[in-house]
Amino acid sequence: MNVKPPGKWPGLAERWRGEYTKMMTECENPAPGRPGWLTGQILLAMPALRDPRFAQSAIFICAHNAEGAMGLVLNRMLRTPKFDSLLRQLGIEPSPPQRELPLGQGGPVEDHRGFVLHSSDWKGEGSLDVDGDHVLSASMEVLQAVAEGGGPERARLLLGYAGWGAGQLEEEILQNSWLTVAADDEIIFDTAYQTKWQRALAKLKIDPGMLSGDAGRA
Repeated sequence: MNVKPPGKWPGLAERWRGEYTKMMTECENPAPGRPGWLTGQILLAMPALRDPRFAQSAIFICAHNAEGAMGLVLNRMLRTPKFDSLLRQLGIEPSPPQRELPLGQGGPVEDHRGFVLHSSDWKGEGSLDVDGDHVLSASMEVLQAVAEGGGPERARLLLGYAGWGAGQLEEEILQNSWLTVAADDEIIFDTAYQTKWQRALAKLKIDPGMLSGDAGRA
């Protein structure tokens, strides 16, 4: 994904505000309790997954229910825009901010949408409680809090997301495209992007070198 420089994002603040309510509504009530829902877990791409956009990706699942699933890629760093440049484009003060968040590519869908995945010690109006430990916020409020030096203790800003229609993710898992592992805050929040996939596999005691497109664990 090629992210446009902030100066070429006309109306970014308006887009962000206007689409926030829509996305939070789509994610509402993400985990109804049915066994197999993956909300709050991490997906790990396997060799059987042929989509190059997700090769060796680790994805935190923010919502999974009968309507589909939505998640954020954890191991794709973005070099541009810089956090302070993005805040200036959004009209958020102070500039420079008192605190910055690492930016990442959250997925190939709607790359102008921003999502802050963060710890549960802070919540704003409309924030989505994913699993009791992790919260998803997409409002300007969380960025304002961070710019002023506050906000959640651990957080990262991701542009875009990964989405699946009803039953699509379940089918991909049956096709050996993904493994699942419990969420790990170091994998979610640290900036060692190049090793997140390998470290998550290590939690399952899997050597990446031993994987093939024909064997796996759903």
